[in-house]
Amino acid sequence: LGGEFYTPRSVVELIVAMIEPHDGRVYDPCCGSGGMFVQSERFVEDREGRIDGQLAIYGQESNYNTWKLCKMNLAIRGIEANLGQQNADSFHNDQHKSLKADYIMANPPFNISDWGGERLIDDPRWSKYGIPPTGNANYAWILHILSHMKAADGVAGFLLANGALGDSDTLEIRKRLIQNDKVEAIVILPRELFITTDISVTLWILNQNKK
Repeated sequence: LGGEFYTPRSVVELIVAMIEPHDGRVYDPCCGSGGMFVQSERFVEDREGRIDGQLAIYGQESNYNTWKLCKMNLAIRGIEANLGQQNADSFHNDQHKSLKADYIMANPPFNISDWGGERLIDDPRWSKYGIPPTGNANYAWILHILSHMKAADGVAGFLLANGALGDSDTLEIRKRLIQNDKVEAIVILPRELFITTDISVTLWILNQNKK
């Protein structure tokens, strides 16, 4: 199972409401057409702020047409963003390698098996948690996101397939995420939220500074 799914507006709004991106750097490593960024703008403006003075937006998208659509989508709304020099795969051609974001929001493709993990066995993103399985990118996304979170107080909200909660080949990574106190919440969402699949999904919240 895998593929790219349009993220329903209500789910994007939930992610934004839970992590409250109000000031700092916002990052989406698989940004699609930019829906997370648009909702972030609305969140700030609803609180009488301005996105151009409070949020710096960073994104990446592997599909060329979707990357171009995102650039256009943000431009017509007057939202400035750094979407990298080109469309590119976040695992193999990270366009923002040195970025440490205050807020990360993402809806990665679910259960992708052909993500090229066998070429990234020694990647530093896995060093503290373990190597994610090469047959499923779910935990590679988690560790990629964690590697881009600001160490002091970064927070992230992202969607994963429910299966990520119990896969046996990722048990050690889950243990280390919990032992290092990174997981703030996991919200189980109802089925049939997505037009193209009825897969059950969960919203993960990671926090570098749990109060």
